Amino acid sequence: MATTSTTGSTLLQPLSNAVQLPIDQVNFVVCQLFALLAAVWFRTYLHSSKASSFIRHVVATLLGLYLAFFCFGWYALHFLVQSGISYCIMIIAGVESMHHPMMIITQKITSLAYEIHDGMFRKDEELTPSQRGLAVRRMPSLLEYVSYTCNFMGILAGPLCSYKDYIAFIEGRASHVAQPSENGKEEQHGKADPSPNAAVTEKLLVCGLSLLFHLTISNMLPVEYNIDEHFQATASWPTKATYLYVSLLAARPKYYFAWTLADAINNAAGFGFRGYDKNGVAQWDLISNLRIQQIEMSTSFKMFLDNWNIQTALWLKRVCYERATFSPTIQTFFLSAIWHGVYPGYYLTFLTGVLMTLAARTLRNNFRHYFLEPPQLKLFYDIITWVATQITISYTVVPFVLLSIKPSFTFYSSWYYCLHICSILVLLLLPVRKSQRRTSTQENVQLSQAKKFDERENSLGQNSFSTMNNVCNQNRDTGSRHSSLTQ
Repeated sequence: MATTSTTGSTLLQPLSNAVQLPIDQVNFVVCQLFALLAAVWFRTYLHSSKASSFIRHVVATLLGLYLAFFCFGWYALHFLVQSGISYCIMIIAGVESMHHPMMIITQKITSLAYEIHDGMFRKDEELTPSQRGLAVRRMPSLLEYVSYTCNFMGILAGPLCSYKDYIAFIEGRASHVAQPSENGKEEQHGKADPSPNAAVTEKLLVCGLSLLFHLTISNMLPVEYNIDEHFQATASWPTKATYLYVSLLAARPKYYFAWTLADAINNAAGFGFRGYDKNGVAQWDLISNLRIQQIEMSTSFKMFLDNWNIQTALWLKRVCYERATFSPTIQTFFLSAIWHGVYPGYYLTFLTGVLMTLAARTLRNNFRHYFLEPPQLKLFYDIITWVATQITISYTVVPFVLLSIKPSFTFYSSWYYCLHICSILVLLLLPVRKSQRRTSTQENVQLSQAKKFDERENSLGQNSFSTMNNVCNQNRDTGSRHSSLTQ
């Protein structure tokens, strides 16, 4: 499950001990709660209608650096050093490529690097619709760059956002853009500045429930018990499978807590508005990182990955999957493993993830169409695929939690590598059909939207996050998007 920063246990396990929390984890939670209050103050007193973009950039940056110093002390200088060096490289080298070890900062730097490269060093006809919509066509100022990478809303736990979305928010343009309707025409809603209060309250409620579940249940179901010798020797296969599922289910609320709180902080500051739905209800999920209901009810490997750590999935898609010249799935999983860190368990999880993803895609392409009708058969198919997906995901991510090679192989050995073997057999015995490409009509619609986006930006000097996000959302099915399996 993908981590949201390189602060070690601080962000990977924000609440790992129900009785006594290490000081760094306490600092992280305290800083996030402070950031939530600061976000409310920022939106109230430094709203774009009351303060200039310069002031908003400066304050967001200073608050972010303060939080970094509070949590990590002088180690926080790495944020500044990395951002400063990367900014110079972008100017001198023309943003050909960029990769850095710090996870959220790395995501922002590499995303911006490619967005500038697409906007300033490539021709429009060479770009995909999503790349065209995200392209940055002028070099950011140093203040804009540092504000984007180090602002208080996302410096500790993200989530990743595009540079254009962030600048539109700072300049007060995000809530004023026209939203595309179902017929493709843009409609301007009367609500120019929607309140995030309802969305923030709902997300804080989710945080509270996730925290309560973690403190009361998670420590009772340790993942490590899956490799307990007595358990392995005495438990039946149904018992092993059931405990594997519930132990990984119990491990997820800490990520729900950290990611949802980070999302609420951004919303409280007024960032994250995606537009209005067909009923005119404001949607505050522009940079949301997960959809809990879809995760827990996933009936396919892809559905789970598409709803887990969404912004990291989009980052991997944009900087790797779409740009890979061969084996994009394998390259994307490998990049995700490198991005996470050096623990062997990460690499074992993502290597297993490649195998499971390819096998799941092959099975789905070969058999799903036989189970669509009648509804009773579809329900049976959904139940079977839900069970298979949850067990497969849990089986895949155990090494990510155990971290070391020996316990990871102990676990897989206790399962006789059964899912590895089954996946290999599926790939060897079943025909592999390539993913269907979008129809030319869909592509033309996306190209038209991207063209309108650029024309509006050039003529008005404004960024349209809504068009960009709409194009990106439509383009998600280009292939099997990779999402980090655990964070």
